Amino acid sequence: MTDEPRETTERPQPEPTPQGQELAAETPQKEQPEATAAAAPAESAETPAATAEEQPSPTPEERIAQLEAQLADLAAQLAQARQEARENWDKFVRERADLENFRKRREREIADRVLQQKKALLNKLLEVMDNLDRALAYQDSLDRQGLQQTLRLVAWQMNELIRSEGLTPVPTVGEQFNPYIHEAVEAVEDSEKPEGIVVEEVRKGYKLSDETLRPARVKVTVAASNKEREQQGEA
Repeated sequence: MTDEPRETTERPQPEPTPQGQELAAETPQKEQPEATAAAAPAESAETPAATAEEQPSPTPEERIAQLEAQLADLAAQLAQARQEARENWDKFVRERADLENFRKRREREIADRVLQQKKALLNKLLEVMDNLDRALAYQDSLDRQGLQQTLRLVAWQMNELIRSEGLTPVPTVGEQFNPYIHEAVEAVEDSEKPEGIVVEEVRKGYKLSDETLRPARVKVTVAASNKEREQQGEA
């Protein structure tokens, strides 16, 4: 009996599953960020050097040119500022001269207005003076009644003149004493009248509109003394 050789059969190796392939494929992907992170510092470290190499420091001639450009710019700004200052000063001088001329013109106008008012008032006064001069010239030929009539006419004309200028006499006799328009020159004891009543006018007073031009000088009543009161009581 011959021994026949046995054929040995090799079992086939199982093929890797897709999950195994995926794991094998994922392994290098996990290692890739580490490699990128390791390479990043090297690149960032090389960047300044590369930038320094790309931007070389300016030469002395270039630096001088930059300074000259800056100096020219500052000189232009200074010239413009001086020009503006000169224009502002000229404007100030012109406006000041205009203001001074306006002030002088207003002063002349006010002075002219006052002069015109004085002329008008003096012309009215001259008319009164003319009538008074006529009365004095014919006083020898006029009788007493005629002279009195002439004086009354002059007084009336003067009163009309001052009334036309806004001047009014201050009321006195019979009025209550008012220190704003009256000036007491004498105290008169009068038992028949209440205290503080004006009984006599010594000098006329006048008001210009609502202001007192000159207070009137008056005599004012006061209360009777105690002695007179006792005498009146005994009687």
